[in-house]
Amino acid sequence: MLVKKINQKLILKEIVANSPISRAKLSETTGLNKSTVSSQVNALIEKNLIFEIGQGQSSGGRKPVMLIFNKNAGYSIGIDIGVDYINSILTDLKGNIVLEDFQQLEGQTAGEMKDILFLKIKQFISQMPESPYGLVGIGLCVPGLVNSEQKVIFTPNLEWDYSLDIKSLIEQEFKVPVFLENEANAGAYGEKEFGAAKNYDNLVFVSVHTGIGVGIIINNELYRGVRGFAGEMGHLTIDLNGLKCSCGNRGCWELYASEKALLKSLSKQQEKLSNQDIIQLANDNNPEILMALQQFGFYLGIGLTSILNTFNPQAVIIRNNIVEALPMVLNSIKNSVSSRTYQQLENNYELLVSTLGKHAPALGANSIAIEHFLEMFTA
Repeated sequence: MLVKKINQKLILKEIVANSPISRAKLSETTGLNKSTVSSQVNALIEKNLIFEIGQGQSSGGRKPVMLIFNKNAGYSIGIDIGVDYINSILTDLKGNIVLEDFQQLEGQTAGEMKDILFLKIKQFISQMPESPYGLVGIGLCVPGLVNSEQKVIFTPNLEWDYSLDIKSLIEQEFKVPVFLENEANAGAYGEKEFGAAKNYDNLVFVSVHTGIGVGIIINNELYRGVRGFAGEMGHLTIDLNGLKCSCGNRGCWELYASEKALLKSLSKQQEKLSNQDIIQLANDNNPEILMALQQFGFYLGIGLTSILNTFNPQAVIIRNNIVEALPMVLNSIKNSVSSRTYQQLENNYELLVSTLGKHAPALGANSIAIEHFLEMFTA
């Protein structure tokens, strides 16, 4: 029985990654014999996870019948709870976004946040297309410490009631598995599955917002640390006698290189600007904004140097609206890093901006839920 399940999982994984694909090709790529492939394919067809489509190219003899993953067999929800926003998506089982909703927030309590979450989920369920399995799971992420029991235990920039077990509450209400993850970890996972990091096995994802979060992938696996707290590098000390941080430390990286720090560095007239205003003023060559952005890139580079020296990744991916929109900021980061790293390191990594943008964390959290569904199916 166990061997059958392992074989089925192997075949499904291959079809998800490479469909349309023939039974003969499956046998070749998995190393399983044709009768095993045939029986497991029939089982997956019965479960509505795959289906047959028209014939493929013949290499001599009969044309093969092609198999395709049924991405519409069910749907999943991914929700990124930010410091001042909530970004929600509904996707099919291949991570294609079917519905999306972005809402700015201001000073909500944890109780109000719970009500907003429930409302968003109910709205998505009511608009979700018909499917054999309906809603298969929900992935949530937050900007803070999430322990290995999937409980939020510290959010330095977000008001949160730590006694609130949001995962259990949502599971009880909607009767589907819920997965809670740190926002930067989810972003790293999203970029690995769907974005700029697809071709890298070792990467670091740096999320720059009110604070700075870091998601680490080593040998294709998300590195969470012993209790789930790995990646809190926004609290790396870059100034021994620096400013006091909400985490209890002094001189933390995010006090100098976050969006909050960028706004703080602007004059009184400019410090209420939105990201979009900053981007526009930079494109208009506003001298104060250009100088502040240069400093923003400089400080980001200081922390990134420590990350590169610590992890030696193939790629570092930066998720930030301003960095994504303004090449000058990325250049400033690169200059700051290259002036601090030894020459041998310089051409051995890629410094990239996120290709998924604001959807990276929600897609990552969402894909954790999808993976669990497909694993359970063949477990």
